Amino acid sequence: MAKGYQSNRERQEMIAAMGKALAKRAKFACEWCEGKEDLRPWEYGNRAELTEEDVALLCGNCRQLADGKKGEDHELRIIRNALWSPIPAVAEGAARVIAQSRDSWAREAIEDSMIDEKVKEELLR
Repeated sequence: MAKGYQSNRERQEMIAAMGKALAKRAKFACEWCEGKEDLRPWEYGNRAELTEEDVALLCGNCRQLADGKKGEDHELRIIRNALWSPIPAVAEGAARVIAQSRDSWAREAIEDSMIDEKVKEELLR
């Protein structure tokens, strides 16, 4: 148990160390909705080698959406611009949240985005 705890702690420290670079990249705003409150790094996926492309700077509400909160349609529409980010944590993470909506706009936005084709295929099944 101590080994897992230590490993998780080291990973969290790596993410925290990216904080300044992430804030600069995101222009000190949520990379999904452009909100300015409660900004924190959010890890997309669980890759062994963590890079800045695996982490997005998100506000509290967007982190809740990313962690599984059911989003209202208006919340999901706000984050659709994130689909065109070249950063996988931003674009693919937002696509996974937007895919909750079965409305045609959500499907079209994901189809038109620049996210990885495998991810698109998975989300649009």
